[in-house]
Amino acid sequence: MPALAIHALAIHGGAGTIPVAGLDGETADAFHAGLGAALRAGWLVLCGGGTALDAVTEAVKVLEDDPLFNAGHGAVFTTAETMEMDAAIMRGSDHAAGAVAGICGPRHPVEAARLIMERSGHVFMAGAGAEAYLRDAGLEFMPPEYFATAWRREALHQELARRASGAADTRSDADRHGTVGAVARDASGSLAAATSTGGYTAKRPGRIGDAPVIGAGTYADDASCAVSTTGNGEVFIRFTAAAEIAARIRLAGQSLERAAADVIAALANHGGDGGLVAVPAEGPPVLVFNTSGMYRGFVADGMVCTAIHQEPYRRTRL
Repeated sequence: MPALAIHALAIHGGAGTIPVAGLDGETADAFHAGLGAALRAGWLVLCGGGTALDAVTEAVKVLEDDPLFNAGHGAVFTTAETMEMDAAIMRGSDHAAGAVAGICGPRHPVEAARLIMERSGHVFMAGAGAEAYLRDAGLEFMPPEYFATAWRREALHQELARRASGAADTRSDADRHGTVGAVARDASGSLAAATSTGGYTAKRPGRIGDAPVIGAGTYADDASCAVSTTGNGEVFIRFTAAAEIAARIRLAGQSLERAAADVIAALANHGGDGGLVAVPAEGPPVLVFNTSGMYRGFVADGMVCTAIHQEPYRRTRL
């Protein structure tokens, strides 16, 4: 890797999107604006000489603040009408990692994961114990009502009513998924990945998906790639999706594009609908999915590039 590597940044706001027919122009513009704001925040860090770890942190924080996305403010509800958020972050140079699960309180779960990585002496903390540690450590907390949105609560009530009635499950991909994530490469060639989620609407309290599981939903290794995934978390965990991509690059000599595409295709054979964003040690980001769409974006040639479905990327100046 040259001493000065070309910056790279890619993000996702979840695989499984509002269907094309149900997505009006104003809502689509809002999603593009949210993705663009996250990319600009991360890119500003990289252009200022910041690390990939700082870049993914800032990009994910923007998405956690945006109620359109299922992370932080705007997270979905469990069957108990509570919110449980998960997040992870990882640095590729030394495999330092932090993760948190089943929490509600920290304004930015990605910052909670990073604090655990940098200050706790642990990798993974969960539930009330994690919340107590994070509060004592001085992390910014918000009351439960900050995270709640009326439309997420209504989605819960509709899903509970459907289950009670025995009606068929006709939910779209957008109703079943929801995660945000970012991957980056900085000027030194170091990689980082971060992922944050509220899970899925009407999940069982205590359920944890792939987002905070290092090697499944989040992984970074300077010798291969950084990956953040989104989709059917149970399947991504079972097949250690993110680490599998890195292993194919490192051990089999596959390109990131080939490894990512093959893993996503293989997961689909086991009910693993979803997608991912990834950056390699050298070269451009890769963004792949096997769902109807994935809220996603990257920066290239001074342009912010964002997309929702299979349409061409919308390009705007940085």
